[in-house]
Amino acid sequence: MVTGTMRLSIRLHGCRSLKEKRRPRQMLRDRIRNRFKVAVAEVDDQDTWDLLTMGVAAVGPDRGPVEQVLQQVARMVEEFGVGEVLEDSIKLHHH
Repeated sequence: MVTGTMRLSIRLHGCRSLKEKRRPRQMLRDRIRNRFKVAVAEVDDQDTWDLLTMGVAAVGPDRGPVEQVLQQVARMVEEFGVGEVLEDSIKLHHH
């Protein structure tokens, strides 16, 4: 079994308050969960209005599919256009 985690940091476009940050955060979280069936949560920078840091976790039998899903998540977020992806570091753990 392999678990993969990804830290995804995004500089949000057009957010000027924590209230404005809520919409892109929820939209990204829901789309990632629904499309890729992975766990997603905001893991850092909760008090920073223009920076969104999310953690994404996936589980699978082999390294390849887990890594591929996490890479697809990063690409989708970048293509979605809500902000600039600053970091998308992936770590894989074999159990």
